Amino acid sequence: MEMYFNPTALAIIFGYYAIINIILYVTMVIDKKRAQKDGWRIPEKNMFLLAVLGGGLGGLCAMVFKRHKNRHMDFILVFTTTAILHMLAAFLLIGKFAFTFN
Repeated sequence: MEMYFNPTALAIIFGYYAIINIILYVTMVIDKKRAQKDGWRIPEKNMFLLAVLGGGLGGLCAMVFKRHKNRHMDFILVFTTTAILHMLAAFLLIGKFAFTFN
């Protein structure tokens, strides 16, 4: 039984998660700046949607490094849960598509 490595599948999986996490991080930074200036805010449902799509880790990083939404238990719960679930999903996807056995 031989193991084969598919770098394209690995790049797609890592690329997707990197992009969606960066998008949520930047979204939260923009929302923080708008909150400080009393500007138009980004709806919370959009942030939750980005987290469900895989950006939970980016949301957690924004909560820690930018101190945005870090007292809201719903954000802590959703971002932590989705981050853990998507890390598991990423490992399963990598195991299924990036490394194959014949």
